[in-house]
Order: sequence, then C-alpha cells, then structure tokens
Amino acid sequence: MAQRKKTVKKLTLKVAEVLQQKDIERGIARIDPDEMKRINVETGDTVEIKGKRTTVDKVHQTQIKDRGKGIIQLDKFTRENAQTGLNEKVEVRKVSHKLADEVVLTPVGPTEALKKISTRYLKSKLESLRFIKGDHLGITLAGTRSQGFTVVKTRPEGPVGVHAKTKIKIRGGGKAVGSEITSYEDIGGLDKQIERIWEMVQLPLKYPKVFDQMGIDAPKGVLLHGPPGCGKTLIARAVAHESGAKFLQFSGPEIMAKYYGESEAKLRAYFELAEANAPAIIFIDEFDAIGPKREALGGEKQLEKRVVSQLLVLMDGLKDRGDVIVIAATNIPDVLDPALRRPGRFDREICIPIPSPKGRFKILEIHSRAMPLADDVDVGKLAKKKTNGYTGADLEALCREAAMAAIRTLIPDVDFDLAKIPDEELLAMEVTWDHFMTALHYVNPSGLREWGLDTPDVSWDDIGGLVESKELLEETIKWPLKYPFVFDHTHGKQPKGFLLSGKPGTGKTLLAKAMAKESGINFISVTGPDVMNKYPGESERGVQEVFKTAKQHAPCILFFDEIDAIAPKRSEQASGSATQKVVSQLLTEMDGIEVLQGVTVLGATNRPEIIEPALLRSGRLDIQLELPIPDYEARVEIFTIHTRDKPLAKDVDLKGLAEEMEGKTGADIEAVCEGAVRTATREYLGKSPEVEDARENLKKLKIRQKHFDEALEKIFKNPKKQ
Repeated sequence: MAQRKKTVKKLTLKVAEVLQQKDIERGIARIDPDEMKRINVETGDTVEIKGKRTTVDKVHQTQIKDRGKGIIQLDKFTRENAQTGLNEKVEVRKVSHKLADEVVLTPVGPTEALKKISTRYLKSKLESLRFIKGDHLGITLAGTRSQGFTVVKTRPEGPVGVHAKTKIKIRGGGKAVGSEITSYEDIGGLDKQIERIWEMVQLPLKYPKVFDQMGIDAPKGVLLHGPPGCGKTLIARAVAHESGAKFLQFSGPEIMAKYYGESEAKLRAYFELAEANAPAIIFIDEFDAIGPKREALGGEKQLEKRVVSQLLVLMDGLKDRGDVIVIAATNIPDVLDPALRRPGRFDREICIPIPSPKGRFKILEIHSRAMPLADDVDVGKLAKKKTNGYTGADLEALCREAAMAAIRTLIPDVDFDLAKIPDEELLAMEVTWDHFMTALHYVNPSGLREWGLDTPDVSWDDIGGLVESKELLEETIKWPLKYPFVFDHTHGKQPKGFLLSGKPGTGKTLLAKAMAKESGINFISVTGPDVMNKYPGESERGVQEVFKTAKQHAPCILFFDEIDAIAPKRSEQASGSATQKVVSQLLTEMDGIEVLQGVTVLGATNRPEIIEPALLRSGRLDIQLELPIPDYEARVEIFTIHTRDKPLAKDVDLKGLAEEMEGKTGADIEAVCEGAVRTATREYLGKSPEVEDARENLKKLKIRQKHFDEALEKIFKNPKKQ
C-alpha cells in the first residue's frame, strides 16, 4: 500500500506552461491532485503563488498525463504577476479570498474598445478571477481583442473576487504591460523549434554556470528562417519575455542611412546598448536587408558591403560581446553572406515551417480561444481539411474574418464609431461554422497566392468510370498520408510522379483535381506561361521556385497540365534552347541531389510520345496512366453525374443516350447535357417572355428526350448548326 504524503502548509513546485488554451486569462493554476491534498485545497479554492512577487489564482487539477511531475501550470499573466518563468520554482499555499466591495482598474494599452463596453459587461468577465492589488489582468472584451488592466485598488485589501454588488471603476491609463505579453502559449505548432531556441537562448542567460562547468562557450546567435507569416518574429518576442532579458529590436532597413558611416554607427549603438544592459537579446528582423552576399553586390553598393563587414566584426570580432545573444529572422536565407552563417556568429539555424494539421489546430485554438464559438464549429475539421497551406498569420486573419462575418450578420445596423453596443447583443454574439466558411472565401494561403491556388471542388463522385485509375491514385497518394505507420513498417516509398495520358476530354485534369480534394492536401497547378520567360535563366528559376514553394507547403500535389509544352524531347530542340534548359531543370528538381519529399508530381498530356524519355523513367514520373475512352457502363455513370441536379422529364432515356455515344469522351457527354439544357431553356423562355411569368411557371421547365436528341444532332451529326 502506497504511503500517504503528509499535509504541509506550502509546496515548492516547478512552473510549466498552460496546455489548455481555455485556461488562459481565466486565472487558473493546475496542480497534481495529490499535491492539492497535501495543502488541503479543492478545485476552485484560492492559492497564493510566490515567486519574486506574490499573486493568487484559482486551483484546478492537472490532466492525468501531467501528474506526478511536481509542476504547476500557470498562464502568461500569472507568471508575469508572480515574476517567475518556465522551469523556475514557486511556493504555493492555500489562502482565502473575500468578495470585493470595490475594485479600481487602470487600463493598459489602447482603450478604444472600453468606450463601447459597460461596467456590467466588464464585471461579467471578472467574476471568475482572483487577484490582489498590483496584478496585471488580461481580459478579452469582444471578439479577439485582449485588453490589459492593472489592479490599483481593492476594498478590502488582500485576495479578492468580484460578485454582482462589486463596484468596478476605471481610472486613467497606463503603459501597456499585460496586453503586450507574448509567451509560448501564443505560439502553436512549433514545439520542437521552441525547445531548440530555449536551449540556445534561455539556458545561457539563466544558467551560465552550466556552460562554465562544461568548459564551453554559450551559443551567441540564432538564425530563424521560413516562409512569411510562420511565426519568426512571434518566437523572438516570446523568448524575450520568457527569458526576462533586455530586448532590443530593429529591422534591417532601419539601419541604412544616406550619410557615410552613419549606418555602421547605428549598428554599433545597438550592440553597445545591449552590452550595457546585459544579459540582452538583439532581434534583427528582415535580416537579409543588411546581410546580403558581398560578392553579389556591385561597385555602387559599397554601403551594403560596409554594413555587412561591421556586422561580422560586432558578432565575432576581437572584442567579446558578452551576454548578448543575436536572433535574426529572414524568409530568404540563401541571399545572406556565407561569413554570417558560420558557427560563432549564428551557431544554429532553425527553419520555421508551414504548420502541420496538428500545428494548425493549436494555432486556431489560440486565435479562437477568446471567441464565442457556436456548438457547430469543429476546429479540428477546419484545421485538417479546410486550411491546408495556411500559415499562422493566415489562420489569425481567418479567425478575424470569421468574427467580422458574425458581426455583419448579427448586428449589421450598428454604427461602431458612434453607438454603444448593448450588453445583450454582445453576450449573444456567436461565431458559427458558416462564418468560417465565409471567411475561407476571403483568406487564402499567402504562400500560394502567386500560383493562383484554388481548392478544387471535385470529388470521386463527380467522375464517371476510371475505377482502376482512381483506386491506383488513392492507394499511392492518399494511403501514405492516412496510414504512414504502415509504410514506415514496410519501408515502402511513395511514387514521386504520375503521367496521365489519353485523348482530350477523357478526364485527366478532372482526375487530378479530385485527387487533390480527396487526399486533403495542397494543390498547385502549373502551366507553361507560369514558368516560361523570355529572359535567359528566368525560366529555370521559375521551375525552381515552383518546386521550392511545393516543398514548403508539403504534403502537396504539383500538377503540370499539358506537360508536353514544357518537357518535350531534348533531341528535337536546338542545342542550348530555353526549353531544353527548362527540361534539364525539371529533371534535376524531380530526382537530383536534393531529395524531393512530400511532393507528388502529376503531369497530364494527350501527346505522351513527344515527352522527354528521361522524365518518364522510374524515380521521376514513375507511373503512366492512360485514361481510356469510357465504355457503356462508364458513359451511363457520366450521364447520371451530369444530369443529377437537372429537372429531367420521365421520358429521358440515359441508357439509350449512352448507347448512341459510343466512342465519345466524358467531355462530349457533358457538352450534350449542357446543350440539352440550353435547348430546353430556349424553348421555355420563348413561351414566357415576361420575367414574372417565367418565375411563376418555373416548375413546367423540364429537360426532355427531344432536347437531348436535338443536342446530339447539333453537336455530332451536323456540327455546322452548332
């Protein structure tokens, strides 16, 4: 039988971050149930948390997986109030709180939202909190805007809570403290990257003796790179707050000046200020503006060369920069000077990738945690199936746009600049699934806008026949994504590419679109003009950029429609021609030194015999699928698909029509169906020229067999009439 732990007055626990987004701003401290028994507290009781400062919180139990670790989970506001950080120790003991008669708050940061908020609404947001004088509170008022407050007075003093009779007073304004806090809870899907940065930044600043004991120098620089909007700047802000170090931030263009020597002087001033306030962190945003390759700069760009040289000296010159860590961020690391990327200057380079489905789920939780979500909102489905390729910034914009859609729908007549929104309407506002679907029309993945991303709205049900082709594509593309553990066990490899060939109209492009939707991954469609350019070298660069974008947004399907236009046989081209170079670049990207991971290439053509043979070998376009002319059963299925939403009369014989169209393609069948619709519409409107008459008698509009026969006659038997 396990020995029961003795009851104590206080505990010493290690601080951990909050894992549940709903706990943030609610003043909840989560502790192991066994530890709660030791200090004789139950869920909902008030505990005192003592770091460098003392604050209070409500206590709740940790989840089962987090028990037995001796931790206390605190959100960023409580850590700020206790003046403690992650992995530091705090003392916890039970206290009692009183219901306040009066609470005086000072807002921090922008106060525009407070003008439209009543004290009654504010009181409803404060009722669940416990606090003392001097605490900083973060309260989401409406939508996703978080307003910071400082508690300047409570009556009575000591730990208090708010109830219906508490008087809430707002006085003055102050410096933004609580509202500007950025912590690790505000970053989703980057746990591994945060852990590596924590090792590089916070360990040397907080525990320098560890490095002295090991006889090594602490790391001095971290380079963050990745697509725009993935969280590079956000990570730097969180690290600065969590480490408690002096944080100096500037962007590359701010350094550049027109007078000789002024740019270098500005750069030296930042490093001198950091050394004077060590330990300190210098964060350089848009680092590529002041650290480009010197050999690529012309004679007229002496300023940029001098700035790079000065930066090299400051980061690793004769003078030791002490406890100053440099964090730089860029989305184009390849343009940086190689001398900057060696150890001693930037010791570690960390790629911030496009978030995975799990990462998108965490990010959506972060940005929607303060939103009044309706019961029909499935954040998991939104993350997994609706937001492929979205960065953190895109997801934040999506949540904001969904909230705007809710505002437009529920209270369209309110003048937000002049009117005060009634509390009843504020409390009743909800963001529904339809609002998110509306927002998806306005917010697209920023990294894929250049390629005209449009999520295909085609499923397997929209394709008649081609059963074997659909099964093969599903097995080779969808299964590795859905059952990765099976392929890990068998060490199986996913084919790199497919070539879809067949006569025009057999469904090659349609099959590619359906595969993209069914697999739920990003889809980039590329045509000849997207990569071909009249200037030397630009066409090859275009191919390189296409594959680079696809790899950044992996898993991804890269679809080359009419691939024969950019990859014809090299033997039939003039030596050194632009097309020949494009083919060579395409071959290198698909199976060169650099491994192509997470990208499946689909090519479509009706002239496979003119495609470069090297592209068709194993390891590039591994599988060639020739789509056949549909047989009788397939033609019946295609007719059914193209007429399923149309008002057909009972005399329409789809099977008979399928027999008449032997040897025709799916595109031909669609043309006949649309031709029948036009014929029936022409006949109906000829009898009902008035709009009101046409609307009232709409039920009489039917598509009959004669309309299909007429369409067949016009399209195939006498094409001149069409």
